[in-house]
Amino acid sequence: MSFVFFDTETTGLKHGFDQIVHFAAIRTDADLIEIDRFEARTRLLPHVVPHPIALRTNGLPIERLLDSGLPSHYDMVRALQHKLRAWSPAIFAGYNSIRFDEEMLRHALFQTLHPPYLTSNHNNCRADVWGLVMAAAAVSPACLNVPTSPEGRPIFRLDQLAFANGVASGPAHDALSDVIATVELCRLVHERSPDLWQRFVRFSKKATVADFVETEDGFILTEFFANQAYHSPVVFIGRDPNQTNGRLCLSLGHDVGRFAAMTDDELATELTQKPCPVRRLRINAAPTLTAFHDAPELMLDGQEIEALEAIARQVKENPTLCSRLVSAYVATRQPWVPSAHAEGRIHDKFIDQQDEARMAAFHNASWQDRLSIVQAFDDDRLRLFGLRLIYFEARSVLTESLRLDIERGLTDRLMDDAAGGVTLDQALSTTDELLSDGTPDTKGLLAEYRTYLVARKSRVADFRAKQFAV
Repeated sequence: MSFVFFDTETTGLKHGFDQIVHFAAIRTDADLIEIDRFEARTRLLPHVVPHPIALRTNGLPIERLLDSGLPSHYDMVRALQHKLRAWSPAIFAGYNSIRFDEEMLRHALFQTLHPPYLTSNHNNCRADVWGLVMAAAAVSPACLNVPTSPEGRPIFRLDQLAFANGVASGPAHDALSDVIATVELCRLVHERSPDLWQRFVRFSKKATVADFVETEDGFILTEFFANQAYHSPVVFIGRDPNQTNGRLCLSLGHDVGRFAAMTDDELATELTQKPCPVRRLRINAAPTLTAFHDAPELMLDGQEIEALEAIARQVKENPTLCSRLVSAYVATRQPWVPSAHAEGRIHDKFIDQQDEARMAAFHNASWQDRLSIVQAFDDDRLRLFGLRLIYFEARSVLTESLRLDIERGLTDRLMDDAAGGVTLDQALSTTDELLSDGTPDTKGLLAEYRTYLVARKSRVADFRAKQFAV
């Protein structure tokens, strides 16, 4: 199977409310030899306010984001969706991609009326190079040179890690440069630690992870917190009843008999302790897993494999205890509160087949017919996004009433703190803080952004006063 390595540059970190402004991807064969590459940029959506820290980090002046010569967000997403579908099936990977870039991609697809789970469907698999390099540093330290901070802590920022390993390829926080650096780091691991690379590829497939987790008599789960790897011998105790891809495991460093003797209340209290004896993993998120007999001494920390397997079998042979542990763990969760905004409800439910057919028809219809399709959606999220798309691309087909409703919602996003995204006032306040924090604004990027924010706020306030005055 081929690989697709990808990266995004965005207006901020908030899934659903920020947007991708630069997307890049490289397709390789199984040996990491490049086959093809793709790159796309887009101009700023009218209702999105870039976070000033994102602009400073990415080095993007506001003028570039407003360039009318760039494709619209809809056109960019259509182009990348077409390319990624053509490259499927593949293993999709990036640097910290599962937690960030993939979520940004999913929201971009969702809000442009494309099925959002492209990288999980079409026989695709998912992996994350961030976890791979952290695992390499922990279990195969000769594999990569990992820079350290003055305090001696490892640094896993992509630009610094790439530089330390001689694979720096261009400016940091440029999507294509970051993809190239990611591919080069993978080539180093592939060459220097074949076993680790094999596990990385193996556990990119959800079904393989599920089978391994549920059938092994225990295994090592490696988790990463604050750039440190933590290895825990665990055993599977049950599926997460609330999340299809969730699997719950019990850490084997505990007295199983003590858990079995506890009342339900005592067990619930025990599972609120930190670290929690029950560990949760997602089978669709490429977890870092190691079979006991493949684990180096570092991971086992002096524990005997036979003893760990015996404890694991003791747990698995007690289904009553497993069930009680799962129930007690689930009971410790905070109640889930749905988002008040469509942008925050991507994972609330799957799109049904009828609406998926309407989504496909939307992209091939005239704009007038697209309005009819959007109004026929059963899913209120899709109706909102569809009307917004028509407003951006062909607002003349909208009635005045629809246009005013959309404009009220979009300008709320710019002005109302409760609307979910970064507002003009919030961006202005943060920009002022950054301009006074002692960091030189050498290119005038923030000063120019501040000028834009002040002018935009004035224009939006005038527009709302005229359009929505009671």
